[in-house]
Formats: sequence, C-alpha cells, structure tokens
Amino acid sequence: MSWNGVQQRRNSWQDGVLGTNCPIRPGKNFTYVLQVKDQIGTFFYFPSLFFHKAAGGYGSIRIWSRPKIPVPFPTPAGDFTVLAGDWYKRNHYVLRRYLESGHSLPFPDGLVINGRGWNGYTFTVDPGRTYRFRVSNVGISTSINFRIQSHKLKLIEVEGSHTLQNTYHSFDIHLGQSYSFLVTADQEPQDYYVVASSRFAPRVLTTTAILHYSNSRKGVSGPIPWAPTFQIAPSLMQARSIRWNLTASGPRPNPQGSYHYGMITPSRTIMLANSAPYINGKQRYAVNGVSYVPPDTPLKLADYFKIPGVFNLGSIPTRPPSGNNAYLQTSVMAADFREYVEIVFQNWENTVQSWHIDGYSFFVVGCWMNQDGWRAMDA
Repeated sequence: MSWNGVQQRRNSWQDGVLGTNCPIRPGKNFTYVLQVKDQIGTFFYFPSLFFHKAAGGYGSIRIWSRPKIPVPFPTPAGDFTVLAGDWYKRNHYVLRRYLESGHSLPFPDGLVINGRGWNGYTFTVDPGRTYRFRVSNVGISTSINFRIQSHKLKLIEVEGSHTLQNTYHSFDIHLGQSYSFLVTADQEPQDYYVVASSRFAPRVLTTTAILHYSNSRKGVSGPIPWAPTFQIAPSLMQARSIRWNLTASGPRPNPQGSYHYGMITPSRTIMLANSAPYINGKQRYAVNGVSYVPPDTPLKLADYFKIPGVFNLGSIPTRPPSGNNAYLQTSVMAADFREYVEIVFQNWENTVQSWHIDGYSFFVVGCWMNQDGWRAMDA
C-alpha cells in the first residue's frame, strides 16, 4: 500500500512502492505503523503493485489537528469523502498486460465517484449548514474537474496545508491530488448534481453523484453545470490562485523546521524530463531518457545490506540528454544528506503528467509555460 502524500519519518520503507517492502500475500495480514505528528489534512492510500489500483483498491486518509489547536474555519456540520477518478471496464490484469506488452493504456470507459457511476452516490445535507468535502483524484490517467450544481466551493486545505479561502464554481484536480472545500447548503431544498468530468482528454467523460437536502421532495433537474474541458488558461490561473495560509496553526503548537526556504541557496539543480519513447519496438516511459527496470533484489535491501552489482549511482543523468536515444536501466540518482536541491520538471509530451514524489515535502516555487501550454515547474 502506498500512502499518497503521507510523509515517512526517517525511513520510507513502509510506503509500499515496488522494492520497499513485500506484497501482502492472499489471506495474510500486515500492520502498518506510521507517525504523522507533523501532518494534518486529506490524503488517500492505494495498492501500488500489479495495477490493483485500477480495480478500485483505494481509500481516504484523514489526519486531524490536535483538539486544542485551532483551525481557520468553524467546525463543519459534516465531513464527506469524495474519491473520484477514471474507470475501465477491463479487469486490472488485462490493463497490466497492455503495459507489459509495450502498449499505452486505452482511453478510460468512464468516471466514478466513490466507486459508483451516474447518480450512484448520495451526500445528504441539512439546509443552511456548512459541510466539508474532501475530494481526491484517485484515477489512473485522467485529470478531472469537480463542481456542485448551484453551490460554491470554498477551498480550505490542500494535502495537509491550510490555504487562503478562495471561492470557486468548479475546480481542476489532477491525478493524485487532494483538496478540501467548505460547501454551504444555501439553495432551495431539492437535489443537486455533484459532477466530475474529464480535463485535457480526447473526449469528455462525465459522471454525477447527488447532493440531497434532507427536506427535499424534488430530484435533480436541469442541465449539468458547465466546466472547461480542453482550455489550459483557466486551470493555470486557478493553480496560481492557491495560497498557503501562513497565519493558520499547524499540526502542533511548536512546529519544527525552517520557514525561510526562499532564502536558501540550492546546492544544485536537477532537471527531470518525462518522455514516452519506443524501446525495442515497445512503448515505454522514461525520465531523462532512461526507462526504469526493477532489479531482482529490491533497492532498499541492496542499499541497506550494501549488496554490490544491483544498482549504480549516477545511472541516470541529472539533466535531459540531447537527442532521442532512450534506453533501459535500473536508474538511481545520488544526493547528499540534508542537501537542498532545486528540481525542475519538464513535460514535452501532449498529455498532462503527474509526478509522485515519495516520502518528501516539496515546495512549489514557480512554473513556466510556452505557447503550447504549461510545461515545467520548479519544486
């Protein structure tokens, strides 16, 4: 299991990406022990091996503030989890064979909200009260736009950080991202659409749930509220509007760490460019021209027990190479302990790319866009 967004203190071995710990065998149990004292907020977990995530094996994680620590908004009347994402009719092992045979994934068959299709899930609210909606994009390949018919979304938290409370009519959520919104039931008592639709996809996929007023006698009606589909500018402007609430309390009254990251001079810059090359006649995916090949011995074990010949430091360049010569390699990049590194992500593909940075805190400091769209981000 991978705990998306949850920091692993001192050691990342309990985050279940390939090579960090053993799979849980059928009929067996395993207890994870995590310390989250420096985190709060909304996250989710998912199985990270054998494409089990595509079968719906995911769930929400809520990390609460300590009771005596104030939060920058009144206590909501209720707390809802919204796990939205793309869905395939094919079984997960069939999808895995697509990738293993060197082909890209097919286009998703639809979207789901909490595992259900059109109007398959209901959120019940009382008139006049305010509720917290924790929304995560748990899909495989598709960015989504989230909205609630005739209601406004007040952003209050992004993956463990309180934000300035901007209000939106709809919100783009990319793969792996989690956001919290306050929604007030201030409309006429009836049922309303809760909508998720695809963004930046060849065709628009849409699914709905229902926001049900407890005294409603009228079902959902009218057109589904509009949202952008291919337009890049609204998504970029929205991302730039998110600001950290620096006056809000953190997970504990005496937070540790530095608040002067903008004054720290990075020791070096690493540039990571994703690509989708064909290697040996098969569709592969690569970083800086290197497509990762898992070794027979897990990297964590090879590193801990100093087993030679499993990997080589520097087997992946720290900058994109010139040309299109991609190759297969067990790629491992070296870094020094407590080193401050500037990492630049580059995307020259025609699709949105999401990066999972396992077990670390990253601070976004800038982005760059050319005439074709949003291309790179410093972290």
